[in-house]
Amino acid sequence: MKHITLQQSTPEWHAHRAAHFNASDAPAMLGQSPYKTRAELVKQHATGIVPDVDPAAQRRFDAGHRFEALARPLAEEIIGEELYPVTGVLDGSKLSASFDGLTMLEDVAFEHKTLNDGLRAALVDGATGTALPLNYQIQMEQQCMVSGCDKVLFMASQWDAEGNLVEERHCWYTPNAEIRQQIIAGWALFEQDVAAYKANPPAEVVKVQAEVVESLPAVAVQLNGALVVVSNLDKFGDALRAFVDRIPAKPATDQEFANAEAACKTLKQAEDALDAAESQALAQISDVEQLRRTVANLKNLARTTRLATDKLVKAEKENRKLQIVMEAQTALANHVAKTNAALPAPAHIPQQLKNFGEEIKGLKSFDSMQDKVKGALAAEIAAVDALALKLTANRASLNDAEGKDWILLFADFNDAGQKETADFKAIAALRIGQHKQAEADRLEAEREKIRTEEAAKLKAKNDAKEAEEAKAKAESERIAAGALAPAAQSSVAAPAPPATSYSPSATGYRRHSGHNDYVKPVPQHEASAPEDDGSRVKLGQINALIAPHTLTADGLAQLGFVHVDTDKSAKLYRECDLPAIAMASARHFLAIAERLSAEQLATA
Repeated sequence: MKHITLQQSTPEWHAHRAAHFNASDAPAMLGQSPYKTRAELVKQHATGIVPDVDPAAQRRFDAGHRFEALARPLAEEIIGEELYPVTGVLDGSKLSASFDGLTMLEDVAFEHKTLNDGLRAALVDGATGTALPLNYQIQMEQQCMVSGCDKVLFMASQWDAEGNLVEERHCWYTPNAEIRQQIIAGWALFEQDVAAYKANPPAEVVKVQAEVVESLPAVAVQLNGALVVVSNLDKFGDALRAFVDRIPAKPATDQEFANAEAACKTLKQAEDALDAAESQALAQISDVEQLRRTVANLKNLARTTRLATDKLVKAEKENRKLQIVMEAQTALANHVAKTNAALPAPAHIPQQLKNFGEEIKGLKSFDSMQDKVKGALAAEIAAVDALALKLTANRASLNDAEGKDWILLFADFNDAGQKETADFKAIAALRIGQHKQAEADRLEAEREKIRTEEAAKLKAKNDAKEAEEAKAKAESERIAAGALAPAAQSSVAAPAPPATSYSPSATGYRRHSGHNDYVKPVPQHEASAPEDDGSRVKLGQINALIAPHTLTADGLAQLGFVHVDTDKSAKLYRECDLPAIAMASARHFLAIAERLSAEQLATA
C-alpha cells in the first residue's frame, strides 16, 4: 500500500479522491448507500463537480471526527497497539481508502462511526461484522483490500460536549471474499459508466411539475321569463374540445405524465361545473330539453376523456416501469451470456432471475426508478463477474502439475465450482484421492486376476508336461519290456547263485560264501540281436528307461551306438538295440567299479 499524506478537505485531497475509487464511495458504487445514489456518484466522477456541504451536514461531520479522535484510545486498548490515521492506495490500482486507524504492521485497522439506533440494534453482545449494515461491510472490505489487514475493529460511540463517553459498542470485521469480488467487478463496471457519461452526458434532471393547465371558461346559464336560454355553453364546448385535443395521447416522460394527471383534474372540475350549471338552470325552469342535451354531451365528453386519460396514465406508468425492469433484466442476461462465452468448459453461470421490480417499489419518478434499478443491475453484474472469477480459478485448479485434468470427477462442477477456492480444493483433493485409490484397487484386482490366470495356465502346462512325460516313460518301458523279453529267452540260463555279498579286491569281486576264495566274474552269454523292424526311439525315451541315469548322443556313440535317423532336432535310435545299450551301459559301470576297487586296494 502506498501512503498518501494529504489533509482532508484541501484541493489536493479532493483531487486525489476524484482520481481514485475510494472505500467510502464503494457502497454508493454498488447501490447500497443511504446517502448517495450510484447515478450521483457517476456524475461526480465524470464531471468533477462535488456537491457543497451544507452547514448542518458539516456539523455532523465535525462531530463524527471529534468522536473518532476520542474513541481512538479505546480502540488502541482493545487492539493492544498504537493506531495512526492514514490514507493509502493499493499498489498498481485506483483503489483508495482512508483509515481512522491502522497499526504499524498494517495488520489491524480501526473504523469509527457515530452510534445511532441502527448500529445499536446490530452491535449486540457477541455480534460480528456480518451483523452490520451492508454499506459498512463494503467500506471495510475495500479497506482490507487496500491495506492487506487481517481484520478491522468497527466501533460506534457517542460522547457529550465535555468529551465524556456516553455509550460505546464494537465488533470485529474479517475479510469477505464474496463482497471483495463484487467490489472489484463493480468498480470495473462503474469506470465504464463514467466513460459513457462523459461521452454522452444525460440531460439535466429537474423535479417534474405539471405545466400550468389553462382554465376552462366558467359555465353560465340564465333563463328569462320568455324561456329563452342565455348561456356560453357553445364557447365552453369549443374550449373543452380544444383542451382535450392537447392532452398527450401516449405520455412517455415524467413531464408528460404530470401534464396528463393535471388534465384529468381539470376535466373533473369541468364535470363538476357542468353539473352545477345544470342544477342552477333547472332551478329556474323545469324543462329545457336543449339545455339538458348540451350539458349532457359536454359532461359526457369531459368524463369520458378524463377516465380514458386516467386509465392511459396508469397503463403507461406500468408499461414504463415494466420497460425499466425488462431493460435491466435483458442487460443482465446479455452480460451472463457474454461471460459464459469466455468461461472454460464446462463452467457455466445460469441466467440470473433478479427481481428488479422490488427495487422500484414506492418510487414515484421514473428517474429515481431508473437510478435504483441501474444500481441493482451493477450489483448483479458485479456478482456475476465475481462468480466467473471463482469458476475460472476453481476450473484451473483441476489441472495438476503432471498435466492431468480431473474435470471428469466433477459432473457437478457448476455447483461445486461456486464454492470458495480453499473449500473447492479440499473437495477436489478428496475426490481425486478416492479416485486414485479406487483406480489402484482396480489395477491390483486386474493384476491379481492375471496372476491367477497365469498360475492356472502354468499348472495346466506342468500337468500336461508331467502327463506327457509319464506317457513317454510308460511307452519307453513298454518298448523296453518288449525288447528284453526275446533276449532273456535266448540267453543261456544260469542257476541263481546263492546270496552273496561282494567287496573289492585286486582281482575283482570277492564272494563271501563260507570260505575266502576269490572268484572271477563269469561273463554271461550275450543274446544275438534281433533284426531291425524299423521301430525307432528317441534319446529322451532311452533316458526315461534308465533313470535316474542319463545318456547323451556322444555317450551312446562311445558305447558303439550311433543314431540312425533324426526327427527335427531329436536323434532316433533302433528300438532293437535297447537290450544291447543296457548291457553296454552295465559293463561300463562294472568296469568303473573294478577300477576304483583296485585303486583302493593298492592304496590300502
